[in-house]
Amino acid sequence: MTAIPLSPLESDPAGEPSAMHERSAARLAAVQALYQIEASQTPHEVVIKDFLIGRLGGLAVAEDAETAQESNVALATLDSELFISIVRCVQSRSADIDQMIKGALAAEWPWERLEMTLRAILRCGVAELLTRTDVPGRATISEFVDVAHAFYAGAEPRMANAVLDRIAKVLGRVEERGAAEGPEATP
Repeated sequence: MTAIPLSPLESDPAGEPSAMHERSAARLAAVQALYQIEASQTPHEVVIKDFLIGRLGGLAVAEDAETAQESNVALATLDSELFISIVRCVQSRSADIDQMIKGALAAEWPWERLEMTLRAILRCGVAELLTRTDVPGRATISEFVDVAHAFYAGAEPRMANAVLDRIAKVLGRVEERGAAEGPEATP
């Protein structure tokens, strides 16, 4: 599984990671943690601890496209509260979350077609929709579509968008497009 390093463009003007970036890093780390849990059958609390102390996820190997030189780069600081809440929610509500995902999949994307990484992305997105009502549903969907883009160049990000949008509507976390009218409507 590839880790996404912190880019200087993703820092605030003082060069420090922003709170928004820390939440994005937490979402990516949660996906990576779920992948690790499923692939290795390691207990989720062990994986959470490993990510938080930096033994896993603290560094990534980046390759310079021009020179093929590899180097270690520090990963972004993550919002540990968000990371923990997503991973724990997926672990404690896995059957419900998987049922929601299965119910939102289109015929051309059966459950059996989903790779571990794509399942992890969808599970994390649903977990955040369930637990973080302080985050707008559309923001959660957008963030996990961005995570999908980090791993896939094909149709998977569009599929993740569609599935998370369907689930968010069922959960009452997003309105139908065009439903909000008038001066109070926000983009």
